[in-house]
Amino acid sequence: MTTALITGSTAGIGAAFARRLAADGYDLVLVARDTARLREQATELHDRHGIEAEVLTADLATDAGIEAVAVRLGDRRNPVDLLVNNAGFGNKGRYLDVPMADELRMLKVHCEAVLRLTSAAAESMRERGRGGVVNVASVAAFLPRGTYGASKAWVVQFTQGAARDLADSGVRLMALCPGFVRTEFHERAGMGTDNIPGWMWLDADKLVAAALDDLARGKSVSIPDPRYKTLMGLAKVVPRPLLGGISSRTGRKYGPQ
Repeated sequence: MTTALITGSTAGIGAAFARRLAADGYDLVLVARDTARLREQATELHDRHGIEAEVLTADLATDAGIEAVAVRLGDRRNPVDLLVNNAGFGNKGRYLDVPMADELRMLKVHCEAVLRLTSAAAESMRERGRGGVVNVASVAAFLPRGTYGASKAWVVQFTQGAARDLADSGVRLMALCPGFVRTEFHERAGMGTDNIPGWMWLDADKLVAAALDDLARGKSVSIPDPRYKTLMGLAKVVPRPLLGGISSRTGRKYGPQ
């Protein structure tokens, strides 16, 4: 049996990955902060799909939480074949309106945790000559918009560079860059969603299916929807000063800061 470890597994994109991978026969290591919710998820996936689901409670905004997951990823006796770095959040408010502690917490989860967990997984995978890592970023990575976008841009650049360095190792790395997905993300950040146009929303299960197809094809960056591929293509040709203005106005209206 192959095993996948998913951070932020109990909601949103992480939960969609868990459902899909369990249906595909993967055993799972489910990582989140809420132990009760993790156990409920593990029981449901085990009962429905007959797979083994291990629970690992960890807060990736802390050194202890990151280290606990890194240790599990480095376990050679029970290897992890696929890592999905999905844990993340947004802060409500413009730059300088968000407390510095919250900004640093975001960087801890989006950047430091991704670096340390990817490294722990990739080292073990390289020894075995196989494995995969999906680092969940965002289309915000391609737009000049605040700490959230900057942290996701780091995820994309790091993943692409690491993928090139490990190209001949049998280890695949991919940054997943979705747009708006119907999850708990905005609610947790205290952001309203009524003003977001319906066409901009993506389905989490379809998103995961497209992402796994892109990983199998060896892509290092996945924008798994034609609508957002078109928007990001246009963003590449818009002059940066103009793009910055559009991004700033759109970010204040729709997205995390």
